[in-house]
Amino acid sequence: MRVIVVGGGVVGTMHAWQAVQRGHEVVQIEREAEARGASLRNFGQIWVSGRAGGEELDTALRARELWERIGAEVPGLGFRAIGSLTPVRNPLEYAVAEAAVARPDAAARGYELVTAEQARKINPALRGAFEAALWCERDAAVEPRTAQLHLREALRATGRYTFLPGREVREVVGPGAVRDDHGDVHLGDAVVLATGAWLSGLVRELAPELPVRRVRLQMMQTAPLGEPLTTSVADTDSFRYYPAYKSAALDELNAGQAQSPVAAAHKMQLLMVQRQDGGLTIGDTHEYEHPFAFDTLEEPYEHLTGVVESFLGRPLPKIRHRWAGVYAQCTDTSRVVHRQQVADGVWLVTGIGGRGMTCSPAVAETTANELGW
Repeated sequence: MRVIVVGGGVVGTMHAWQAVQRGHEVVQIEREAEARGASLRNFGQIWVSGRAGGEELDTALRARELWERIGAEVPGLGFRAIGSLTPVRNPLEYAVAEAAVARPDAAARGYELVTAEQARKINPALRGAFEAALWCERDAAVEPRTAQLHLREALRATGRYTFLPGREVREVVGPGAVRDDHGDVHLGDAVVLATGAWLSGLVRELAPELPVRRVRLQMMQTAPLGEPLTTSVADTDSFRYYPAYKSAALDELNAGQAQSPVAAAHKMQLLMVQRQDGGLTIGDTHEYEHPFAFDTLEEPYEHLTGVVESFLGRPLPKIRHRWAGVYAQCTDTSRVVHRQQVADGVWLVTGIGGRGMTCSPAVAETTANELGW
C-alpha cells in the first residue's frame, strides 16, 4: 500500500510512522520547509494526568506506551519518563488534589498526594513555599522542536518513506490522489490530511462545516536553569482547566479562590518542562475569539514568571524566546479528534487540540486500524 500524508507536524508524522511500521510506502507532504505550527510550539509533554476519563484517558495511556516504545527506537526524541508535580498551598487546593487521588482511575494516571518534603526529594529544584503536591507518575516529555526531524530520519532509513517539503496540496484528483502547487500529482491508496490548524483552502472545500475551532496560546523559553528540573511542573490553576480534576472540591476552589485577574483574563495555567539544553519551556494562555491578535502581551509572561519563581524559590533565568501558537480543537471538547472521510480514499484527521503531542501516536494507530492498513 502507498499512503500520502499531508502535513509535517506530529500528527501527520505519526500517521507516516504507523504506515511504515506496517510495511507500507509513505509520501509525506508539508507546505513549509519544515513544520512550523503547534507541533513545535508546545511543551513536549506527554500529559496523561489531567485527561478526561474514558476515551481520552485510554487514548493518552496508549499514546504514552507508544511514545516510550518509539523513544527506545529513536533516542533523538529525548523521551523522558519524568512525571509531574502540582504544588498546593492551602486547604482548598489540597482538597482538589485529594479528590483526584480518590478517583477510580487514579492508579492508571499515577496519582499520589505527597508532602512538600517528598516533593522536594522528587524534584529538588522546588525550593519555594508549598504544603504538598500532586505527583503524577505517568507524565513524560519529549523534545518538541526536534521530534519530527528525528522521526523522519528513522523513517527515511527504512527506504519506504519520502518527505516533500515546500509543497501545498491544492486538489483531490481521484481516489487516493492529490495535486500540489507544483503541479505534481501524488498517487496513493489512501490520503490522510493532518493539516493541524490550517483549516482553509482544500480543507474548507472538502469539509465546509467542520466542527473544529482554532485556539491561540502564548509561551516562553528561558536560558538554562543551571540545575535539573527533574519533573514537569503545573500550578493549581491547571485544576480549573483539565477535566480529570472536576469534583465538588474543585467547585469549592472556584467559589472560594478566584484566579488572579491576569490569569482569569487570559484563561491561564502554569505548565513547565525543562528542555535537554537546560532551558525551561513555560506557558500558557488560551484565546478562542477570532480574529486573533497578531502580537503577544507582556502581562501573562509577568504572571507566569512570578508563579515559577515562587515554586523555585529563586529568580527565573533570562527569557530567550517568546512566541504564540495556534492549534485546532474539536468544538465538542469531549472528543479526542475529528476523523472524517472527505473524499474517495481521503481522510481528514484534525481537532486534537492541545493533546497533539500527547495523543498523536494512539490517534494515528486508530486511523491505521480503522482504514485497514
